[in-house]
Amino acid sequence: MNKRKRTFELKTKPKILSGYTVVGPKEGDGALGEYFDKVLTDDLFGEKTYELAESKMQQEAVKGALKRSGISKEEIDLTVSGDLLNQIYASCFAARELETAFLGLYGACSTFGESLIVASLLINTGMIEKCCCSTSSHFSSAERQYRYPLELGNQRPPTSQWTVTGAGASILSADGDGVSIDKVTIGRVIDFGIDDVNNMGAAMAPAAADTISAFFGESGEKPEDFDMIVTGDLGRYGGELLLKLLYEKNINISKVYHDCGAMIYKPEQQTYQGGSGAGCCNVVFNAFIANKMLKKELKKVLLVPTGALLSKDSPLQGQTIPGIAHAISFRAPE
Repeated sequence: MNKRKRTFELKTKPKILSGYTVVGPKEGDGALGEYFDKVLTDDLFGEKTYELAESKMQQEAVKGALKRSGISKEEIDLTVSGDLLNQIYASCFAARELETAFLGLYGACSTFGESLIVASLLINTGMIEKCCCSTSSHFSSAERQYRYPLELGNQRPPTSQWTVTGAGASILSADGDGVSIDKVTIGRVIDFGIDDVNNMGAAMAPAAADTISAFFGESGEKPEDFDMIVTGDLGRYGGELLLKLLYEKNINISKVYHDCGAMIYKPEQQTYQGGSGAGCCNVVFNAFIANKMLKKELKKVLLVPTGALLSKDSPLQGQTIPGIAHAISFRAPE
């Protein structure tokens, strides 16, 4: 087994200058609705297709984050973004409008974490100074790509999650004030043989356990050092499985553990295990967690975005579902 270190401490401590979120009507009616910057009344967002609506949401999130940061798009050295659509075209089309240098990423629902890590490591080298990290997902575009045509109205099993209609953007900088990133852990692809496309939490939980274990084993940190350890979107069942897997490794995070997918909706919204999607942990972090940190209500947070690395074709070819998770350690401004 490869024993090379996967956790890196960032000397520059990149700062999040600003964040901005755009969500759909269901998310606006959810448990965190009051925290989002823009709530759509129509999830088509004035476009002809849900895919184009998703790209427009991401553009809106980036423009909002830039405006809030007080810098122009000409000052951005790099945009790092991704989504769940074929060839991440929501992000590519959004980048076409922004006219910045662009790196497109795909890590399924973990893509926001991947974008933060790539941007932070580049800033840490001194090669770039300012970077925009954005991701998006849309219930209607994701469902008909990965599962069934929406018109069929298929019954959803209890282990399923609801793809979040949401887009968020964070502006990272080598200098300035804001929440800082001090350590990151890059995840490994872990496959426990889950083949149920409606049970993403079980597919991703082993990867989350692996990454969290690596973070604490390599960083010198302890679970009690954090006010919140939050996974991207394991959902309720996946979160329970994560705690059991970590307990087997003698790691107990139960006192500070939360999951973005479990947080975003209300129980009566019937999303079963909660939210998922590349926009899920992005909008929860930017709208809720980062603001709590700016107010000093949270001082240290470990964000662990998770992703199920299946495609629309891999289940049809009899493949199981690999998972991945990354970890980003945040500190509130001093």
